[in-house]
Amino acid sequence: MKDAAAIVGIGETAFARKLDAPEKTLAVRAILAALDDAGVSPSEVDGFASYTMEATDEVEVAKNIGAGDVTFFSQVGYGGGAGPATVGQLAMAIAAGQCRVGVAWRSRKRGSGARPWAGASQAFSAPARWTRPWGLLRPVDEIAMLTRRYMHEYGATRDHLANVAIAVRTMANHNPRALMYERRLTREDYMAARWISEPLCLFDNCLETDGALACVLVSAERARDCRQPPAYVHAFGQGLPRQSHTMVNYWCEDPLTGPAWTCSRQLYRRSDIKPHDIPVAQLYDAFTPLIPLSLEGYGFCAKGEGAAFTEGGALEIGGRLPINTSGGGLSEAYVHGFNLINEGVRQIRGTSVNPVRDADACLVTAGEGVPTSALILRK
Repeated sequence: MKDAAAIVGIGETAFARKLDAPEKTLAVRAILAALDDAGVSPSEVDGFASYTMEATDEVEVAKNIGAGDVTFFSQVGYGGGAGPATVGQLAMAIAAGQCRVGVAWRSRKRGSGARPWAGASQAFSAPARWTRPWGLLRPVDEIAMLTRRYMHEYGATRDHLANVAIAVRTMANHNPRALMYERRLTREDYMAARWISEPLCLFDNCLETDGALACVLVSAERARDCRQPPAYVHAFGQGLPRQSHTMVNYWCEDPLTGPAWTCSRQLYRRSDIKPHDIPVAQLYDAFTPLIPLSLEGYGFCAKGEGAAFTEGGALEIGGRLPINTSGGGLSEAYVHGFNLINEGVRQIRGTSVNPVRDADACLVTAGEGVPTSALILRK
């Protein structure tokens, strides 16, 4: 499937703490915007891929956008682990001839909605039965445990986490679409912030956002004739390591060797582009410590060196590896990471508000800590 399909259209709604439109309406708006961006008629859409957590199914989307006969549809699980996989599965379907025009999307109203862990009564997953009774009630609590282990093993500090938060906030400060546009974050602000789950403070946590995003894929041959420059899907991987549990990877031999390591081996196996060739990355950032873990898992540094990698402005424009150039989930919007896909496309097109010079390839990853996925996009 290498370079056999390309993203030719991207679309999104506004991002906000609270939007009035329902999730289905937001999804349709984002998809129609992406099709218009590509110059493709909705009636040509014959493939869909989405998250299992999506509230609107492909039947409703197809009717509301005016799609024709649909010959491929899939859903990917694990929330933040799903984004790149929706694109990768569409790329495989196009390469195999199962569809010709594919649409992936994510619509979410978490900013104005309830928290899934806040209910008084709910059915726990198998891992949660071992952790919830002992106080690990929220995703942030689970990641905080891993962060403590990482700090203990490798000497990471809160300054390293602040490097991540400040780098992505600086990106968002230049992005009018971002919730944190022009809202500067200093190191002093970070260090003074209230705890959410020690050692993670307010600015170590992603935003909670309403909004929707979508992208359109076609074959590489057709992509040459579309309205926008194509972003070719060069490589795709998914990863679920053996003996893994979602979010709480505490039963593995090494909890700090997460799904990114499995995913990256698959990603690079058939890729002509390796970590040293990648000038910009969109790394899933629901929490700041996921960034050093992803830097290690995707081969940008050795194990245990992810925290040190963040030093000296390495993650900012002009640094070793600029990341999350729209502001990411920490400072642009959190829509289960789909905004990272669209920003990867903008880097390839050269239309990002924070363009990286000579960005001919971009890595886009999903969540570390859950069964995950990743893409390499290229010009």
